[in-house]
Amino acid sequence: MIKFAFMLSIARRHQAILDKLQEKGYVNVLDLCKGLDVSAVTIRKDLKLLEDKGLLFRSHGGASLHNPYINERPVNEKEHIQADEKTRIGKYAAHLITENDAIIIASGTTVMALARHIKPQGHLTAITASLSVAMELNRHPETEVVQLGGTLRKSSSSVAGSFGEAMLEHFSCSRLFLGIDGIDLEFGLTTTSVMEAHLNQKMMRAAQKTIVLADSSKFGRRGLGKICQLDEFDQIITDPGAPGHFIKALEEKGIEVTIA
Repeated sequence: MIKFAFMLSIARRHQAILDKLQEKGYVNVLDLCKGLDVSAVTIRKDLKLLEDKGLLFRSHGGASLHNPYINERPVNEKEHIQADEKTRIGKYAAHLITENDAIIIASGTTVMALARHIKPQGHLTAITASLSVAMELNRHPETEVVQLGGTLRKSSSSVAGSFGEAMLEHFSCSRLFLGIDGIDLEFGLTTTSVMEAHLNQKMMRAAQKTIVLADSSKFGRRGLGKICQLDEFDQIITDPGAPGHFIKALEEKGIEVTIA
């Protein structure tokens, strides 16, 4: 009878964890300890058992419903994911560009949405790793486009490598508009390419302010290449679907969060 009651208690605890996951999409070990009145060791064992059954994915300090690790996908496939959200994010970000500005635009489908909405005021200088962004901005006679050199990544239609990194040492710009593949509370900002991540780091050093453009599908995800920690950029523009606990954590680190 005692053993049956113990097993029932575990089953109820597991169901409570899964119910919380369905509600929030993410659970935190410490919050589960308080809510279920058990130790962190017990919760971690619960999460491992549930992961072994394929019901969740563990991460540092908690668990999520979705696999946090990202595989690289071609840009023409990615541009259809959260397309409306990316458009709103890009449109808002475009209004941050000032007259006679000098900016850096990284690569990705969200920064491409930004490029489509840029209406230059006076002379604009735009440095970019993205071939698509360069071609889009080249339509404006008053815009000077600086295309970074390097190895062409066919999956993203952008360049990466030492040539582009060396070029960035000669520039100082007001803002970097940075697209990412993942944002994780512990691991920070990431992309699927280590070479691209390194180029992004150089871009951050060449800009006075780093503005991250990320739709809500990027939250709780991790790519192979780490760009930076969460306290190393200035602003993030996202959509209303971004998880509340992420928004709170970013604001506590002094990051300006804009919901487009």
